[in-house]
Amino acid sequence: MAIGATIQTFEVQLADVDRGVYEDLSLRVAQHPSETDAYLITRVLAYALEFEEGITFSAGGVSTGEEPAVMVKDLTGDILAWIEVGAPDAARLHLGSKKADRTAVYTHREPAKLLASWKGKTIYQAQDIVVRSFDPRFIDSAAKELTRRNTLSVSVTEGQIYLEINGTNLETEIHQHQID
Repeated sequence: MAIGATIQTFEVQLADVDRGVYEDLSLRVAQHPSETDAYLITRVLAYALEFEEGITFSAGGVSTGEEPAVMVKDLTGDILAWIEVGAPDAARLHLGSKKADRTAVYTHREPAKLLASWKGKTIYQAQDIVVRSFDPRFIDSAAKELTRRNTLSVSVTEGQIYLEINGTNLETEIHQHQID
């Protein structure tokens, strides 16, 4: 018998000053058995930092062949934003960029290695894809604080993220990278 996903809950107070987004979110997030805590916290942060009407996590918890980890759809079902987490390959970015109005990647991995893996590969409108990363110590520290029920306060101002997770305060710059 296969092991099922673990449901994690997140009560999130979001204050994204840079985008003018202020929301209280109650999230039930399925963590697939193969999904690391670092991936999970990066996925939740990507959801918060991309939050807009129509945002959703993929059905399986992690990226599938037909869906990214996080996406935004309009009322007709069209994909407005394709948001990958981790280290997607060039083919997934190419697919996502063709299917959606905009594409973004949030990674907890080494961004230089990720960007190098895409070099010379065909990625539709690669210059328009937003790639964001966080300090690895920030993600590792946040991942260590995860429990089944989590309380987060996410504040973003001038490209800096301030995170309170279950009583622990962390901060880092949100790094933005260009695909060559």
